[in-house]
Amino acid sequence: MKIDGRFWLSKNDKSFLGSGRIELLRHIEKTGSIHAAAKEMKMSYKAAWERINSMNELADEPIIERKIGGKGGGGTTLTPYAYKLIETYNRLNELHRQFIERFAQAGENPERLAKILNRTFLTTSARNQIPSIIKEIKEVGINSLITMSIAGGGTITSSITSKSVANMSLSVNDDVYAIIKSSDIEISATYPAKNESLNILEGTIQNIEASSESVEITLKINELTSLILVVKEVQAQAIKIGDKAYATINANNIIIGS
Repeated sequence: MKIDGRFWLSKNDKSFLGSGRIELLRHIEKTGSIHAAAKEMKMSYKAAWERINSMNELADEPIIERKIGGKGGGGTTLTPYAYKLIETYNRLNELHRQFIERFAQAGENPERLAKILNRTFLTTSARNQIPSIIKEIKEVGINSLITMSIAGGGTITSSITSKSVANMSLSVNDDVYAIIKSSDIEISATYPAKNESLNILEGTIQNIEASSESVEITLKINELTSLILVVKEVQAQAIKIGDKAYATINANNIIIGS
């Protein structure tokens, strides 16, 4: 049994945006034609036009612009408003996916699902909140090493004070979050030198967004877990989307949330 769910945006009690309609808009952007987009999606022109027309009727602004004839021939392009809709949908759909993934941790255990529901909305400024399960608690002086299995596979270790462990009543098999600031993660194209205090997670570069001061990278660890990290431009020069890469995180920089 698997917890799953589809994401749709409605307007005026009518279906407005879903994954199929977003895909259609992307194909129109690529081909410059509703007819060609419909062909690529293996649907009739009539069905494609009905979807576009339905979106246009509900949208606050037109989502396509049609050009007839001219030197370069006719065609269809997306409006700036359509690009904003796509961006909004993709962001909300990603949040929905994360929401469903947190539920999926429960498997077929309703009691565990109830616990996850009670802690789903954890408020923190940290970009990374990884659903995890405590597998081992090992006291080392005044600190404790918390080893956790992360959603989708793999382990990560946090170092926190033993007093914090006691205050939070943490124990093996507890559901927690491994919370990591994006600036506390480093990335490398090659396997880093091993260090007892470092977590090394292998993944695939999924997205790279550069600004004037820094670069934001999304590293996909597995089907359920991705990391967001912000690095200086020089650190991102050796990697590109689709590359294998390694994230390193100091155990002291991983906060436990429950």
